[in-house]
Amino acid sequence: MYIAVATDSVFIAPSWPRPAAAEIRRLEEVPAANVGDALRRMTVMDGGIRLFTECATLLGTALTVDVRSGDNLAIHRALDEARPGDVLVVNGHGDMTRALIGDLIGEIMVNAGVVGAVVDGAVRDVQALSEMGLAVYARAVTPAGPFKDGPGTIGAPVAVGGVVVEAGDVLVGDADGVVVVARHRVREVVDAVGGIGEKEQVLRRRILAARPERPVTA
Repeated sequence: MYIAVATDSVFIAPSWPRPAAAEIRRLEEVPAANVGDALRRMTVMDGGIRLFTECATLLGTALTVDVRSGDNLAIHRALDEARPGDVLVVNGHGDMTRALIGDLIGEIMVNAGVVGAVVDGAVRDVQALSEMGLAVYARAVTPAGPFKDGPGTIGAPVAVGGVVVEAGDVLVGDADGVVVVARHRVREVVDAVGGIGEKEQVLRRRILAARPERPVTA
């Protein structure tokens, strides 16, 4: 950690499996909506979890963190457990009074290869986070900083955006929002999304073919 604070109040779960990077990459450029459709629209985070940075694509494995409202000590500690390609997934209990992630944590995320964050709570320094190339989703933005007292939990299941997320699950996000793919269902979703996209294209062609031509004006 880059801060000199005791972390004995933070519980860290034993190591958890992550899907193979090559398998996850097969979901690149797949719209979050199609991934949600492949999951029968069951693990889509609610619309209160919104994108606040300019990077509009998110794909990575969940590094889950449960914090006390307004306190980000466990997030600092969680980044010591991060691997490249991880996404911070933080249950901030919907608290919007204090930002749990800002530009300094963003710099640590970049060092660790963490590609983004999904926070059921607030964040700040969103312009700086954008410039770092991070995709950051949250419920709100506020300039108010957090406490660093704990307690917290790392690597255990968390509830974020109305969805349960386990460490190692896959997060797919774009401008529409975030979808959670359970790590044991990644291959199933990969196999399904291609067919969903093809069906949409067939329907789109039918719609466009039926569109009346605009009259030519002088």
